[in-house]
Parts: sequence; C-alpha cells; structure tokens
Amino acid sequence: MTPLAAVMSGSRTRLFACFLRLGAQQTSPLQLHTGAGLAAKNYYEVLVLGGGSGGITMAARMKRRVGAENVAIVEPSERHFYQPIWTLVGAGAKQLSSSGRPTASVIPSGVEWIKDRVADLNPDKNCIHTDSGKEIKGLPEGFAHPKIGSNYSVKTVEKTWKALQDFKEGNAIFTFPNTPVKCAGAPQKIMYLSEAYFRKVGKRSKANIIFNTSLGAIFGVKKYADALQEIIQERNLTVNYKQNLVEVRADKQEAVFENLNNPGETQVISYEMLHVTPPMSSPDVLKTSPVADAAGWVDVDKDTLQHKRYPNVFGIGDCTNLPTSKTAAAVAAQSGILDRTISLIMKNQTPVKKYDGYTSCPLVTGYNRVILAEFDYNAQPLETFPFDQGKERLSMYLMKADMMPILYWNLMLRGYWGGPAFLRKLFHLGMS
Repeated sequence: MTPLAAVMSGSRTRLFACFLRLGAQQTSPLQLHTGAGLAAKNYYEVLVLGGGSGGITMAARMKRRVGAENVAIVEPSERHFYQPIWTLVGAGAKQLSSSGRPTASVIPSGVEWIKDRVADLNPDKNCIHTDSGKEIKGLPEGFAHPKIGSNYSVKTVEKTWKALQDFKEGNAIFTFPNTPVKCAGAPQKIMYLSEAYFRKVGKRSKANIIFNTSLGAIFGVKKYADALQEIIQERNLTVNYKQNLVEVRADKQEAVFENLNNPGETQVISYEMLHVTPPMSSPDVLKTSPVADAAGWVDVDKDTLQHKRYPNVFGIGDCTNLPTSKTAAAVAAQSGILDRTISLIMKNQTPVKKYDGYTSCPLVTGYNRVILAEFDYNAQPLETFPFDQGKERLSMYLMKADMMPILYWNLMLRGYWGGPAFLRKLFHLGMS
C-alpha cells in the first residue's frame, strides 16, 4: 500500500488536504518541524492540520486505513465546537455549553495530537512547519459594547442573545458580508428567530427588522428562495441587497454600509441591535501556499477532491474552492467520497466516485420551524425525505436542534457518516 501523508488546516474556516508519497517519485519522507518538540516523531503517513469537522472525521477514517500510530493531528484549540448549534444559542434556544467538548475527547484514540498551529506548508518538499506559540473597521473591539453580537464566534454568540433580550425599540440589523461564509443561511436564520422572539415578548411592533446582504438574492436555490420570500413578506421584514457592512461605530450604535452597485457610496444606519456576520477567508498560511488558487482557497477538482496541480494533495471542507456551500453537511458528504478516493489512489487506482456538491442548510425560521434546504452543485434540490422540504416543519426543527448534534458527535466525527445519500436511496426505493 502506498504510504499516505494527510494535511488538514483551519482558522476562520477549515480544510483537509493530503500529501501522498507516490512510491519512488518521492525520495524524502513527510517531515514535521515544530518550534517546541511537541511531536513524538518528525514524520507521519497521515498528518491532519486542524481539528475541525473535516479534520477529525478524516483522521478517524485514515486511522482505519493506515493505523492510529501513523496518524497525527495539528490543532491548537483545547475545545472542539459543533458550530451549527450556535444559531440556536444566539437566540436563547440552546446553551453554549452544549456546543463544545474537549478536543482531546474527539481525537480518535491512538492518534497523536500535536497541540500547535501550522505556520508554513510546502507540498514540493512534502514538508510543513508549525509555530511555537480582513476585518470590518471598528471590529472586533466593537464587541466590547452592548447591543452587538455574532453567532460566528464562541466569544460573541452569547452577546447576540443578550442584545436580543435587551432590545427596546428601533432597528434590529442583520448582515451578510461580501465574502464566502460558513453556512450561508446562518446570517438570516438569526433574523427569523429574533422576529419570533420579539413577537413572543410583545416587542414586535417596536422593532424594524433589517437584513442587509451583499448578495443579490435571499438564497441561491430558487425553490427555497421563493419560500423564504413568502416568510419575509408575511413577517414584514426589510431586505436590502448589495449592501456590505464596512464599519461599526459601536459607541454611537451606528453601522456603515457600502452600496456594492455604486462603490464608494455609503449609508449610516443606527441600530438598537446588530448581528454581524464577519468577512471570512482561508487562513493566511494557505493563501500564501502553493496549494491555493488565486483567491486563496485550496485548489481541488470538484469531483474527486484531488488537488489540480499536486496529485498528492486533496481537500475537504470550508477552505477548499469547491463551488458549494460551506457546511458540516457538505463535509460529511465529502468525507465519504474522499475516503474512497484516497483508498483507490493508495492502491494506484483511478478514483471513480464523484462528489455531486451535496450540501444542506436547515433554514431555521422560528423556534419550532425549519425549512430543510438540500441541494447540489447546480443549485438544484437534492432532498432526502419523501415530502416537500420547501415548507416549514416542526420535524425538521427537531432534527436540527436535537438529532443532528447526536449524529455529529457519535457518527460523523468517528468517520461513520458520509451524508444522507443512502437515506435518499432508501426512501426513493420504498416509493418506487
């Protein structure tokens, strides 16, 4: 079996990439250089950089391929978080403590944990180095003020709930930046939940709810966009397109937006509550590495997840340039494909299984309702269940809030969940 070295990295977003030593084509082993002797050895067959969803999942799968003693994970964080639940944490429906576990508890048993951060990676030399130890104007320091929060960070998600509870009257503003983001539906989910909370506590008539998005549509899949537009109209929500948050004046409770249709033109809006979705990118160590494309994302083939220039590099998750939404559901589907791809390449065979771009976004529209959006590369619905998922349903909310975390911790991170493809086949066979 051909030796394999895997690399996974993540900062604001996550990636999985593999360095594969292709027999005699490589004469030097994969090397790991640390600033402080953290590693038990200086090379591994599988080296995972970043302990996010994709990293832990693929480490578990690779452990079964090459043995735990040949796998290591580089990850500086002491805690691992199930981030999809933060939508509900920010709305007060779940506790923050329920979203996290010690990183040590999710590292596959026997796999080496190198508690460090990647500083440099060089696929030409099959080598990486570790350390030893674009923002909006006015942020992150603005989060020290009240009335402002973000569901995208463990440090600020509870501030969203506090801002929601403290709301008196005025503008409640929700933003979507002019960059790719993790779970593109999340910036508007908290808007729907906030509107539901205001109704529940009798403050809805005092709230002017505004969604300012840099995009030109509410959602990228027409079926779900149409359903969301109906909700927006029914609940009297204001949506402004091509508006990008460029500055927060937290001391004055003012947000400054640039009109993307007329660059340089700005508008200042006062707020009583502000939920910020920050601009996101791949980590700097990736942007400057040979594995990145011109935009800074890991440049992989969208079907096989193999790197376009380096045959010994693969990618999974948020830091890749795969043309699909960056969600945990996408990582699950990608992990099954990548596992098969790597298995065949290790046997010097050609990958045959292709990733169809499957991703899922449970659009939380209330404290007991979800529209379960599932779609592929072509922005076409790719639904699992034998009913119309374009409608708000309690069952889908319960799946989002209670079932998916169980599946995440107990199946996906252990390398046993490759997405719902088999469920779709089961339901469709049962209906045929």
